[in-house]
Amino acid sequence: MTTIARSTDTLTRDALTVLQPGFVGTTAPDWLLRRIGEGLTSVGLFGRNIASAAQLAALTAQLRAERGDVLVAIDEEGGDVTRLEVRTGSSFPGNLALGAVDDTALTRDVAHELGRRLAACGVDLNWAPSADVNSNPGNPVIGVRSFGADPQLVARHTAAYIEGLQSAGVAACTKHFPGHGDTAVDSHHALPRIDVDLDTLHARELVPFRAAIAAGSKSVMSAHILLPALDPTRPATLSPRVLTGLLRDELGYDGLIVTDAVEMQAIASTYGIERGSVLAIAAGADALCVGGGLADEDTVLRLRDALVAAVRAGELPESRLADAAARVRALASWTRRARGDVAAPGADVQEGTAPGTDIGLVAARRALRVTGDAAPLAAAPYVASFTPVANIAVGDETPWGVAAELSALVPGTETGTYGPDADPSEVLAAAGTRRIVAVVRDEHRHPWMSAALHTLLSARPDTVVIEMGVPQAPPRGAVHIATHGAARVCGRAAAEVVAGA
Repeated sequence: MTTIARSTDTLTRDALTVLQPGFVGTTAPDWLLRRIGEGLTSVGLFGRNIASAAQLAALTAQLRAERGDVLVAIDEEGGDVTRLEVRTGSSFPGNLALGAVDDTALTRDVAHELGRRLAACGVDLNWAPSADVNSNPGNPVIGVRSFGADPQLVARHTAAYIEGLQSAGVAACTKHFPGHGDTAVDSHHALPRIDVDLDTLHARELVPFRAAIAAGSKSVMSAHILLPALDPTRPATLSPRVLTGLLRDELGYDGLIVTDAVEMQAIASTYGIERGSVLAIAAGADALCVGGGLADEDTVLRLRDALVAAVRAGELPESRLADAAARVRALASWTRRARGDVAAPGADVQEGTAPGTDIGLVAARRALRVTGDAAPLAAAPYVASFTPVANIAVGDETPWGVAAELSALVPGTETGTYGPDADPSEVLAAAGTRRIVAVVRDEHRHPWMSAALHTLLSARPDTVVIEMGVPQAPPRGAVHIATHGAARVCGRAAAEVVAGA
């Protein structure tokens, strides 16, 4: 009887160990602390959990008071996808900007500074970088989150980013394996399909992941995408051919494999989160990210019990679950040792970029591409921001654009925000005689935006155009500024050019 009880307890702890759940609130709820005491080894943080750097440090200290080796994970890419600065915009420009500069030393320094800030707040696993090759310019979910469309460029910057981040004591999680760059569908909403042959996959998508493995990435995140050349029936997250056959056996990766969020519709609407989670662990995944949308105790218990039931029913080998749990604990041990080599959490907590380390703004300035030449502003301008619907990875709570930054440099600047139903005549009327600064984001992906800009430029050819997404559309306007990202520092860098600062 004692042996059975011990076995059951071990199985339950292993099932809890492989979960990386989120929660609601800026302090840890009692249920989360209780489950950490029972074996939960990882916690995922999102923008809803963060009010300030000091609060975040207090939160991670609260978690570690319950368990010293708990893995605290976050989705902090910098650039458009930020959780540390979700309400202000990031102090770091993001991957596409770094790829546009193409200075691997700069990428390494930016990642190290980002890692330093995370470590100072007690975060030790970052679900970044994105190693996707943005080969499809119409991609609705990757875009500026990628270093670019050239596999070799993406590879060298992925490696540099991993080196910089992990040198600060924060584990990298390279994503989205085997590559989300050639999709036209957002896997938050549905299951994308990539119809490329194996030669293309190896020459393009897998190049950055090989570099990530060589650079020692502590973890890799799987993508919820279907690649028939690898597996015609199961998406990568649930495919033994992809996770075990390709990533483990062929590419030789021995670190932690983390799934993208299992509640995303690519998995949830097709398999359900319980069945999807079991299939993912069976396929070779070691940790299940959950909680961007589902963040409660019931979800944790449902997934724990589904894994335990699958082992008991013979659907999931107990040894596979034990191996997954062991890999999670191994990474937790690495991060605990790494924390001993860097400043203790809370010792150097900063809001925004640390004083004297404006590396993010330096990078954003270097990433600008300016076409055309115009006289400096004679008076405060009118900023018209053409705003598309934000994808779920970015979120709509993070501000973007140049209005706030330009207003700080040129007092009296007026602003307006326009969506798909906007009438360009409204912009002209609101601007009056003021110089117009038109801010767009991925103009090439939004016909309404392109049409509005055409009408605006026909009436006011002196308009300054600032593209804060992927600069795929031809430059136009008296001055065209491509920022390669919509982070706060990208807006600041563009505003400096417009203001002649």
